[in-house]
Amino acid sequence: MKSSQMEQMLNKVPEVTIYFWIIKVLCTTVGETAADYLNMVLNFGLTKTSLIMSAILVVVLFFQFKAKKYIPSIYWLAVVLLSIVGTLITDNLSDNFGVPLQATTIVFSSALVLTFAFWYAFEKTLSVHSIVTSRREAFYWLAILFTFALGTAAGDLSAERCGLGYCTSLFIFAGLIAAVTIIYYLVKKILPVGHWYQSANSIFAFWLAYILTRPLGASIGDYLSQARTDGGLGLGTTGTSALFLITILGLVVYLTLTRKDEISPEVAQTVKW
Repeated sequence: MKSSQMEQMLNKVPEVTIYFWIIKVLCTTVGETAADYLNMVLNFGLTKTSLIMSAILVVVLFFQFKAKKYIPSIYWLAVVLLSIVGTLITDNLSDNFGVPLQATTIVFSSALVLTFAFWYAFEKTLSVHSIVTSRREAFYWLAILFTFALGTAAGDLSAERCGLGYCTSLFIFAGLIAAVTIIYYLVKKILPVGHWYQSANSIFAFWLAYILTRPLGASIGDYLSQARTDGGLGLGTTGTSALFLITILGLVVYLTLTRKDEISPEVAQTVKW
């Protein structure tokens, strides 16, 4: 079998398109509302909810690692579960162990930086276009877990501890994502095509946006689901979670049928950073 064919089989993540970001934000919103639904509405409690969702996540990740190529249904189910588990990790540290949100934000920021450092030290790339080995995939999913935990801590810190509220936090993080996008395209336009900084710019912008979409999604979820007296719209966690899960399911089915988000082997071969 040719090398390019093998790489195409082993690409385990989707292409970063508009569909990717839409589903990502929906997943982060579900992570916030579903965790609250299981914990509060069904009265599972943080500890029981964490154990159940972590066990399900392990099973899904087993199938994700076992797969030989990107499969939308497995991949996005893993993202949804990581979003929920990442939220629960931060909530457990904050609510059960009394760890301040400032501390969890610093801890998960440090953990994410260390993950990237080890990832690059071993693989010489942080690109999501080159997830073609099990080790790279392990670094990838670990980084995503920390982005969710970090995003939850940062979102709760701004909305609740700093008293900005869910709506204000939503616009702040949306503005930060817009700024990252503008800077990315400015750098892309200024630098010559093929310059190694172009790859570095793409990777840095991707991961920064990925981190920021977590508190953005959490702010959206809280704003929609929380009671009006708490600064939300009062739609409830049940309705909000169901609406977003149905939307995710529809988009995943669409991408499974059309394959619009598969990374081509040519793209994977050109990754340099």
